[in-house]
Amino acid sequence: GFFQSYAVEVDVKDASNATCLYAKWMMRFLIKYETNSSDYKNTTLNLSSSVTHNGSVCGNDTQAALLAVQFGEGHSWSINFTKTNETYQGDFITFTYNTNDTAVFPDAKRKGPITVVVKDTMRPVQLNNVFVCHNTDFFEAENVTQIFWNVTVQAFVQNGTIGKKESRCRADTPTSAPTVPPTIANVTTASTTTLSPAPTTAPKPVENPDTGNYSLKSGNKTCLLATVGLQLNVSQDKPLLININPKTTSADGACGNTTATLKLNDGNSTLIGF
Repeated sequence: GFFQSYAVEVDVKDASNATCLYAKWMMRFLIKYETNSSDYKNTTLNLSSSVTHNGSVCGNDTQAALLAVQFGEGHSWSINFTKTNETYQGDFITFTYNTNDTAVFPDAKRKGPITVVVKDTMRPVQLNNVFVCHNTDFFEAENVTQIFWNVTVQAFVQNGTIGKKESRCRADTPTSAPTVPPTIANVTTASTTTLSPAPTTAPKPVENPDTGNYSLKSGNKTCLLATVGLQLNVSQDKPLLININPKTTSADGACGNTTATLKLNDGNSTLIGF
């Protein structure tokens, strides 16, 4: 598959050996770093087959739950969860990468651990429900793009039993995508994604899609140009053909040394990624 990474599964136990925090997900990181020659390189950090979860905390009414993992040569990632009487939700995501890992960061100018903190966008989830998000989600900050997919998580598990009812993320829930003006893409660190909800209605019959021009820049240089007309064939109860409208679609993505990724968005919905 496109994503070459390992799935992480963490089952945190309380003092009575009952599950209090459970998560299974996949993630990878796209990182832009400066070299000793003062130019910038893009690198990909994947999870290794050996992941620990030292420091994870169950949490309670007064203390946040913490899901923490460590992997590779000095890299770590964590998210804390807060709760109310009825719901829980992710709060902050903390990612630390270590540029002393020369296999991932060859010729890095800055040496040692670098930490990036972002606010999670997870909506409140009912207690006893499992949060599930199969679609790809992105967080971009400080030259780092964090990519997550196939996420299953439940914080503040009651009585050691994982809930059977799911709360799905927005991207997994089909809705009508809003029409918004396009924005100009000038992104240096982003990535690819998967098909997200399509509009629930489409004109019939569906005509050939309009051709759009999309481009990405790395610094001041254009690194990717694409002129394409796109039509999605969505498998539902009945086949649904949807044309991608270039006038309401913006481009995002990243350019590497040997690969490039292009992500097309319509409003807050990611339509497709390459």
